[in-house]
Amino acid sequence: MNIKVCGVTTFKQLQQLDGLEVDMAGLVLIPDTPWYAGDSLNAKEVSKADFDLKKVGILRNPSLSDALDWIDAYKLDAIQLIGEESPELCEDLSTEVEVIKLLSIDKDHSNLEKQLQQYDAVCDYYLFTGPFASNNAIYGGVFDWNLLASLRIEKPFFLSGGIGLHQSSVLRKFDHLDFFGADLNLEFETAPGEKDFKSILQFRQLIR
Repeated sequence: MNIKVCGVTTFKQLQQLDGLEVDMAGLVLIPDTPWYAGDSLNAKEVSKADFDLKKVGILRNPSLSDALDWIDAYKLDAIQLIGEESPELCEDLSTEVEVIKLLSIDKDHSNLEKQLQQYDAVCDYYLFTGPFASNNAIYGGVFDWNLLASLRIEKPFFLSGGIGLHQSSVLRKFDHLDFFGADLNLEFETAPGEKDFKSILQFRQLIR
């Protein structure tokens, strides 16, 4: 199981996550959020660093040019799109980096199969999360993972939405051919943008 930690705000956090053998680190590049990395992470320092982890830029409804600027500035390995981005934008970006498309799942998940068909050929991963509390929210809520059991997803996907230490055993038992990894965010912070590395290490030890 791969581990992706979202909401990195400092270079030291990147170094620590790399040392913990985390697979991906998410940089929120959406202004006016507590996790905005555009001001706190020096692009030149990050772009020159030699990390084993993948750097993922998190964007909401960017223009193609803005997304490409972020990719170039931080030498990103992947882009995670959390808004209502078109399949065309995903396809354009997929020629530059890996693309993770977030899909939000609520109790009425009847539209999910249609969304999977729309994005199947134009992204590299899905990230499934529960509903957002507001239009400006960065992280989604909890949802019933069993809703995915009967779906033919046929693409690696992350589970997200309120994942904490207490769910490590459930994640280990989660059975889906395309399950790729867990996305860790709010439950692994002591404050917005402040990572709880002790809990991240515990989680890594529990699921590997």
